[in-house]
Amino acid sequence: LIGNMSDALANAVCERCQTRFDPAERIVNSNGELYHENCFVCAQCFRQFPDGLFYEVMLHAVCCFPFVGEFIIGRVIKAMNNNWHPECFRCELCDVALADLGFVKNAGRHLCRPCHNREKAKGLGKYICQKCHLIIDEQPLMFRNDSYHPDHFNCTHCGKELTAEARELKGELYCLPCHDKMGIPICGACRRPIEGRVVNALGKQWHVEHFVCAKCEKPFLGHRHYEKKGLAYCETHYNQLFGDVCYNCSHVIEGDVVSALNKAWCVNCFSCSTCNIKLTLKNKFVEFDMKPVCKKCYEKFPLELKKRLKKLSEKSSLQAGY
Repeated sequence: LIGNMSDALANAVCERCQTRFDPAERIVNSNGELYHENCFVCAQCFRQFPDGLFYEVMLHAVCCFPFVGEFIIGRVIKAMNNNWHPECFRCELCDVALADLGFVKNAGRHLCRPCHNREKAKGLGKYICQKCHLIIDEQPLMFRNDSYHPDHFNCTHCGKELTAEARELKGELYCLPCHDKMGIPICGACRRPIEGRVVNALGKQWHVEHFVCAKCEKPFLGHRHYEKKGLAYCETHYNQLFGDVCYNCSHVIEGDVVSALNKAWCVNCFSCSTCNIKLTLKNKFVEFDMKPVCKKCYEKFPLELKKRLKKLSEKSSLQAGY
């Protein structure tokens, strides 16, 4: 029997390296399969078993079975101090498989390169190019609400390489000279082409929704605005900041102001409250019911009414101006 065993061992080969055994070396027998001592390693991590301890899983000897979700047979991805099925090793943000793409460590996460670049750009307060997925260091070109390196595009008309000042029109990009030749107005606020309604004000052209009060930033949307030092204001804030409101029409006074009877009036609104004749500060008038009355109309008033007005006005019943 001993002779038969010796003959069997003499003809045996290691299950892993397929070479014969030295008669004096130690041989490992696992499930009837023979190994050199150095060839008997974990089927998962390919390292020798610490202290000779191993687990048998699906006829394979492993050292790390208790620490893995599923035993891996075949191709193994070794990354982030772990072992992975190729289909399980994915970007933690977009879930794309990383086995053949490679990955980048980012704050303890394994990410694909586009996601890593986006996270890096976010931290730097910069944009990421939607074409090459790299960080844009210069001013980005905004096209259909996405950011790009300007040199990734050429003018639709002349073919020149574009800059960040390129203009979009009907889904196409143009350099500034070509765009200007097309006669398309540019909004004074967003500097983008205006394809619909145009507001002409302050010596510029505007998108309707971008022409707003300089104080409250609400669009005028066709309502009246007031200009001051190159800015536009709604009536409320113009009056608060700069203006006088006409006592008669209740609008902010544009141009000259008539100050009379402790009130402010538009030039065209300062008139006799009885006959509507236009008055100036050179005309004689009297105050009646807090409004001006010309001399002719006053003379037609009943005597009793004149006496009452005279009593109310201790200084003079007839006034010249304010």
